[in-house]
Amino acid sequence: MSLEEKINKDLVVAMKAKDEVTLRGIRAIKSAILLAKTDGSGQAIDEAREVQMLQKLVKTRQESLDIYTKNNRPELAEKEREEIEVIKRYLPAMLEGAELEEILKKIVAETGAASAKDMGKVMGAANKHLAGKADGRAISEMVKKLLGA
Repeated sequence: MSLEEKINKDLVVAMKAKDEVTLRGIRAIKSAILLAKTDGSGQAIDEAREVQMLQKLVKTRQESLDIYTKNNRPELAEKEREEIEVIKRYLPAMLEGAELEEILKKIVAETGAASAKDMGKVMGAANKHLAGKADGRAISEMVKKLLGA
């Protein structure tokens, strides 16, 4: 089942349940799908593009959440936090901790990286290999740790 089909089913369920929080999150995803379909690029919306769209939605809401928190706007921050949780339900589980470290150790070995100077080379390979499977910030921090930067 594609993301769009899943969203449409969940939208109906949320409407029947009058779940405003879930409705906001699902409508944001539905809007992003519609924009992607009509952007004129002609690209099909495959699983990788779906994950990329969802990650972008989470990232923008996380940035807004940080701004609202800094500016002491808890009511707006809470809305963003709720939408992030709804959107994350549709993202695949992200790699973290030891699992992520093992994969990155292999990538460091494959690229022959030895110091912080090689970080760009490692990040390029890691981002290609882990696209949609791990958070970019987590990858970056782990690579810095592994290369002793």
